[in-house]
Amino acid sequence: MADAATDPSTVEEPEGSDQLYVPAPDERQLTVRAVAIGCLLGGVVCAMNIYFGLRTGWSIGGSLIAAILSFSLFRSLQALMPNMEPFTALETNIAQTAGSAAGSMTSAAGLLAAIPAMGMLGYQLSYLELTLWSASVAWLGVFYAVPLRRQMVLVEKLRFPTGTATAQTIVAMYSEGADAQRKSNYLIGFGVMAAAFTLATFVTNDVLGLVALDHPPLEQWIPVVFLTTAAGYGFSLLISPLMFGAGILIGPRVAISLLLGALVSWAVLAPWVATTGWVDPEATMSYATGARGWILWPGVAIMVADALTSLAMSWRTILNTFRSSGGDAAADTSNEEIPNAWWIGGLLVAGCFTVVSSNYLFGIHPLMTMLAVALSSVLAAIAVRSTGETDINPIGGMGKVTQLVYGAIAPGSIPTNLMSAAVTGSGASQAGDMMHDLKTGYLLGASPRRQLIAQLIGIGAGIVVCVPIYVLFDSVYDIGGEKLPAPAAHAWRAMAEVLSEGVEAMPEGALGAVVVGLIFGTVMPLVRKALPESSQNYVPSALAMGIAFIVPAYYAVSMFIGALIYQVWTRVDGHSAKALGFSVASGLIAGEGLMGVVTAVLKLLGIG
Repeated sequence: MADAATDPSTVEEPEGSDQLYVPAPDERQLTVRAVAIGCLLGGVVCAMNIYFGLRTGWSIGGSLIAAILSFSLFRSLQALMPNMEPFTALETNIAQTAGSAAGSMTSAAGLLAAIPAMGMLGYQLSYLELTLWSASVAWLGVFYAVPLRRQMVLVEKLRFPTGTATAQTIVAMYSEGADAQRKSNYLIGFGVMAAAFTLATFVTNDVLGLVALDHPPLEQWIPVVFLTTAAGYGFSLLISPLMFGAGILIGPRVAISLLLGALVSWAVLAPWVATTGWVDPEATMSYATGARGWILWPGVAIMVADALTSLAMSWRTILNTFRSSGGDAAADTSNEEIPNAWWIGGLLVAGCFTVVSSNYLFGIHPLMTMLAVALSSVLAAIAVRSTGETDINPIGGMGKVTQLVYGAIAPGSIPTNLMSAAVTGSGASQAGDMMHDLKTGYLLGASPRRQLIAQLIGIGAGIVVCVPIYVLFDSVYDIGGEKLPAPAAHAWRAMAEVLSEGVEAMPEGALGAVVVGLIFGTVMPLVRKALPESSQNYVPSALAMGIAFIVPAYYAVSMFIGALIYQVWTRVDGHSAKALGFSVASGLIAGEGLMGVVTAVLKLLGIG
């Protein structure tokens, strides 16, 4: 899915010369300090992405966060230690490369979709097994991306909006350092406030047993029948910095779509199926017997149909992926092209590692995994072009294609279906992330060879951080439950079940709702595509509406409030909202996400 931190419409292609920055001949790039701070900040992004992704189904890119914070950190250190060598623009590029690589490991390792889906189906991986799996698939996408660089970055000069925005940000920071420091201060300040609120909520509710600050029981304080009924279906007030920050990033169209989806699913369908006798009216929030387990199915159908339709509508992108545009590539000023032996050798090693680990962990036949690796290379190329043209990485769509393929060639095998799709998702995730970084480096005149080294190190750091945090959350919470609903994982699990067991996997009466959901999820992207660009934002997002069927309604309400607050801020002071919105949102998400790790540790220790 797209990096929620970047709006492609706000990123302009540089005019004139491609290069935004002319580095000095001996300018430092791949230094220990740049890689170290990039890995550290990437670990922060990785930690917050697990918490954020398991709650909302989205993840946040680490490029801009790592670029802004690394610059500000070394600018502050420079003030304290005047004799320290200044942090260069190319070092900042290395820091953001390592940071984005580490931060993307949540998606690349399948920790937001395939792995929790396997957990829901009863397949549990130990810490060492999860580390082995993450290490085996993590580097595939990087080596897929390298041979595509010449065609997509040098010849066709695709926009790669996140990569271009990151390069522009780095150039701007080195010309206007005060502005970068201000953004950093807001990010850190709002992060501290969000963390403090999250800790206070944990203490008052989990430790002292008092009222939950983040979820005040308004229906108890104000004994009105409407509020009591609404709360029974999840329409309550959630005061969550993370959700407010998510609302800022996703924008009004997606936020309104989430609210509409919540109204359709939780306010209309859930009460209706309770009266039909298809579900237990006393177990509304139960996946097994309640309305929540029933409305999950049309929600998944909408998400799957939207992902596949959006992918199909990109047929020109798919066609262009495998058709060279010809022409000569622009000169690469770095003179440090990545040798073919590096990516070919790396791809062979990573591919063999994946085949062995898939067989050992899940009993997947080596030929099945080899097919998944081959299919992943093709789909990763499509994903890279999609990110280059639209900034949207269709990881979900790539995974669904693979699930359909394996539903046909390996029917009845859920591990093969899910984990083969995880290979595809990993390849798409890391290839897209790598190409954004290579675009940034190209615009800054950086060495792609040194960026590749930073990317590989960053991935290793991401594995070290994300696996124990996921295991921690899995030990403390019911992943897929109310606290961490994991909407993407529910979609992958449901599709694997249907492909394995047929419609018998659905609860009574759900088949008709699935058909309606498939039609709706197919039609909405087509309608949006057919409208003039000026009218497209008025068409709801089917994907967001589908997610609202899976998460509790108060998540949608909370994100809508965040988007509404940002719109008011934009009306009052549009300049500051545009300049600081990303920093405020990232701070809110990071603060609650990181404190969520702390409170999970406290719970594991028996506190609360």
